[in-house]
Amino acid sequence: MIMELQGKHIVLGISGGIAAYKAAELTRLLTKAGATVQVVMTAGATHFVTPVTFQALSGRTVFTDQWDGRVANNMAHIDLSREADLILVAPASADFLAKVAHGLADDLLTTMVLARDCPLLAAPAMNKQMWENPATQRNVATLTVDGVTVLGPGCGEQACGETGDGRMLEPEEILEDLIAFLQPKALAGKKVLITAGPTFEAIDPVRGITNLSSGKMGFAVARAAREAGADVTLVCGPVCQTTPRCVTRIDVAGALDMHREVMARAATQDVFIGVAAVADYRPQAAAEHKIKKDDGTVPTIALVENPDILAEVAALPNPPLCVGFAAESRNLAEYAQKKREKKKIPLIAGNLIQHGFGGEDNTLVLFDEHGQTPLPPGPKSDLARALVVHIARLLDAVDG
Repeated sequence: MIMELQGKHIVLGISGGIAAYKAAELTRLLTKAGATVQVVMTAGATHFVTPVTFQALSGRTVFTDQWDGRVANNMAHIDLSREADLILVAPASADFLAKVAHGLADDLLTTMVLARDCPLLAAPAMNKQMWENPATQRNVATLTVDGVTVLGPGCGEQACGETGDGRMLEPEEILEDLIAFLQPKALAGKKVLITAGPTFEAIDPVRGITNLSSGKMGFAVARAAREAGADVTLVCGPVCQTTPRCVTRIDVAGALDMHREVMARAATQDVFIGVAAVADYRPQAAAEHKIKKDDGTVPTIALVENPDILAEVAALPNPPLCVGFAAESRNLAEYAQKKREKKKIPLIAGNLIQHGFGGEDNTLVLFDEHGQTPLPPGPKSDLARALVVHIARLLDAVDG
């Protein structure tokens, strides 16, 4: 498990609503990610889930009362928020949002929120009519102007039996959004196009030429770019990876499909990152039916070269900043620099396939005009964030 919240202290506020049961799983995920979690519940929340549940999951005493005598100075609303990196309220009921929007403080949670000196994130949870009510929309608009980050809500089936906007995001979605919130916004306002995974070049309806790329590094880069504030589009070959939150995903099969989707968008992007392991060749023509071996002859498959997507993007009249990847089995520095110079791009991220192909961890070396920068070996998510920081520096140099 990657401890992406190691060292962070989060106050988790829980207001009254049926989605309070999801806060139990959220508490578990936050602590599993390395955070310490201090739970504060409203009286209404305790009607849905008991404080004992959250005490067991967080390993800390749960606070529910503004007049709790366990705090030496009897100022829980001050002390609890001062050690927090942020306050997350999930679920955030319509009542809670209305109170905070108007500066009301009539219980421990709302008083603590009013007295905070750290960021506030809220994950709304309510019936769709409550969410769509003009009063709620005004309150959310006010909170947004006041600097509160609103996560969601999601859309789907609700406990009342209706379907629509208003349900709380799933705990995994909230966790991903929270981690993204904590990352520096080095690519804020930028548009980033990324390719990931392998391509599949059909030989016949059931066979094809492909490779062992899992797509994990490309998806990690997409997530890191989104965390950095970019508008991210991900064009990916056939992979079994979960799409990062707020990333536009376009699925393709072969190199020609990927080429078409990339070239249709590249000219409007600020950054293009070619992480995909695109097949160099494809069959000249795919058989209409499955090739049989009844007569014992070995078929001959004529190959043709696929387009070089990265080189074509780099050759556009006003290209985005182009970043390539080089996965080699030997002579990494020699081959990566040669590839960078041949494609006329500013940056190549290279790795030896025996160090990261298909796994959760990797090693990366960044090659640019100044030489090479080895990144510390680690999880692909950490390497992707380091790559994004390097890309942001290159963009600043170009813009400056």
